[in-house]
Amino acid sequence: MTADDYELLDSRDAGPVAIRGGAMRTAAFTGSLLLGLLSAPLLVRHLGDADFGRYASVLAVVAIVTGLTEGGINTVTMRSLAGAADARERDRIMADLLGLRLILSTVGIAIAVGFAAVAGYGGDLVLGTLCAAIGMLLSVTQSLLGAVLQARLRFGVASAIEFARGLLTVGLIVVLVLAGAELLAFLVIVIPAAALALALNVLAVRGTIVLRPAFHPDRWLPLLRETAVFAVAVAVNSLYFRLTLVIMSLVATTPQTGHFAISFRVVEVLIGVPIILAGAAFPILARSARDDRERFARVSARLFELCLLTGVLLSIGLTLSAPFVVEVLTGSGDHPATDVLRIQSLALIASFVASATGYSLLSLRRHRETLLANVGSLVVVVVLALSLAPTLGAVGGAIAAVAADFALAAGNTIMLVRKQGPALAFAAVPIALAAGAAGYLAGYGVGVHPLVQASAGMAVYLGLLLALRRFPPEVLELTRRRQPPEGPPG
Repeated sequence: MTADDYELLDSRDAGPVAIRGGAMRTAAFTGSLLLGLLSAPLLVRHLGDADFGRYASVLAVVAIVTGLTEGGINTVTMRSLAGAADARERDRIMADLLGLRLILSTVGIAIAVGFAAVAGYGGDLVLGTLCAAIGMLLSVTQSLLGAVLQARLRFGVASAIEFARGLLTVGLIVVLVLAGAELLAFLVIVIPAAALALALNVLAVRGTIVLRPAFHPDRWLPLLRETAVFAVAVAVNSLYFRLTLVIMSLVATTPQTGHFAISFRVVEVLIGVPIILAGAAFPILARSARDDRERFARVSARLFELCLLTGVLLSIGLTLSAPFVVEVLTGSGDHPATDVLRIQSLALIASFVASATGYSLLSLRRHRETLLANVGSLVVVVVLALSLAPTLGAVGGAIAAVAADFALAAGNTIMLVRKQGPALAFAAVPIALAAGAAGYLAGYGVGVHPLVQASAGMAVYLGLLLALRRFPPEVLELTRRRQPPEGPPG
């Protein structure tokens, strides 16, 4: 691992590289999503609403446990590697984190399987939970090594690995559907897909950083004390996002859980986009928060506005295209999941804002504030899901999920501003919402195919941003060639 990889973080090239990297990872993510469009309808139709709801519930349980045991280790890794003094310190950090990761993931497997058994999921689903949890162990280890690539702004390699993983997952789903496989088989394929990504990541970082885990509890304790509050915040975040689906599997009817699961799956995939975009800027945020608060303020403000504008854009597209998306997945042109997806599409706005402000808080090491914002979201989703899901079914679950997302976005933003954070671009909020409403109405008024409506709505929205001089200048960076580093920004 060369020093230049980390010196880039201090150069004027860091921002453009991060923007291109975010776009590159988003493109790879989109490619995986398009591949998923080939397999998702097969999977939903093959399993049916009821079994797909069970399938999604198991994955939600494993994802929650992953959040409970992940402890923010991957994010802390990026921050630590970006701020490390030399290669020796980076090797020590990675060895300690690999050891801690393996121990926590093993505990997570036991928790996930134990919950599935106690909740009465049945023998096949308990075994499926075990398989999915083993895949989780491989996956989080791979993502820990992936943090090394992201800390060095090597987004191209990271994107290629994620795309390969998505390609194998889709291929296996298609094969299993054609073979008439049962539900359990679809939970098993998490293992080979994660194993492939892990192997590729090992090859990508081998020779640049230590890959031997170190088991020194005395060195883990200081790390855990430093990140304990943030670890709880990450766990709570994982809970609030997926808890609605778990609650529905317990208090709502099986068909209603299936309807929500279909919508949830679409939104769950798209919510990965703001994490990718904001995560691309995180190494720069972490470095500037340590060394240059003025630069940090500029980057945070621009990230807030860019994520807000992008979130509104995708929300328009998903709201208008919801009938088509659900029909592709289910084969029904009038499926109940359509209305659920329209409601949940609003969550994209909040998720983009929450990601931007959340990474800024993390860069400032405001772990307690992050925890408070996530706890507030958790309270909202539990209260509303338990109140609405039994009577309103999937629609009630969607309302609860969206309300929790907006609670998190508001909480993160308030905490960031209160703790002497940067002056965020709040003037962009009414402009983005007004342009978004106009775009939606224009697209809806077209009255033809949902994809045409979505395209028209997004085009009107972007046109209004141009006219109002709010079109993100960062987009232009995507067309510029990377120049040699010019040294620290002024």
